[in-house]
Amino acid sequence: MHRHVLSVLVSNHSGVLSRVVGLFSRRGYNIDSLSVGETEHPEMSRMTIVARGDDQIIDQIIKQLDKLHDVLYIKQLPQNLAVCSELALVKIEASSQTRIEVVGIIDLFDATIVDVATEALTVEITGDKDEIDTFLKMVEPFNIKEMTRTGIIALQKGNADIKEEF
Repeated sequence: MHRHVLSVLVSNHSGVLSRVVGLFSRRGYNIDSLSVGETEHPEMSRMTIVARGDDQIIDQIIKQLDKLHDVLYIKQLPQNLAVCSELALVKIEASSQTRIEVVGIIDLFDATIVDVATEALTVEITGDKDEIDTFLKMVEPFNIKEMTRTGIIALQKGNADIKEEF
C-alpha cells in the first residue's frame, strides 16, 4: 500500500470536514493525516489528506469526494511534484546537565526553541515527515514530555495551481 497525498479545495463553512471524514469512515478507509485551513480566498479551505491504498482505492476515494457538493477541486499530488511539510511542537526534558546536548540537536535540525523552562525546552520543528521522525528519534533518549504534530500540508510544485492539470 502506497501513501497518497490529496489536495482538496472545499467550501469554507461548517459541516464540510464532517462530511469528508464521514465518507472515509463509511467506506472503511483510513486517513493517515488530515490538515485543514483557510486558503488565500476566505470562502475556501484546503484539506491535505494523506491516505494509504492501491491506485484503485485512491481512485475510488477521489470519485466519492468529487460527489460531495462542497468539494470544489481535488488533485492527487505525486511526491516528485509536491512540496510537503509538517510542523511539530515537542516538549523535551532538559536539565542543566543535558540542556547543551539537547540544544545541539535542535540546532542540527534548524528547529526553534519556543519556550524555556527550568527542566524542559519546547521546540518547534518543520520539515518533511522523515526529518521530523529522525529528530524525534534523536531527542527520545532525553525524554519527550509532550508532543503534537500538524500532519502533512502540501502544494504542487511549479506555476500551476490546483485548478490546473499537471
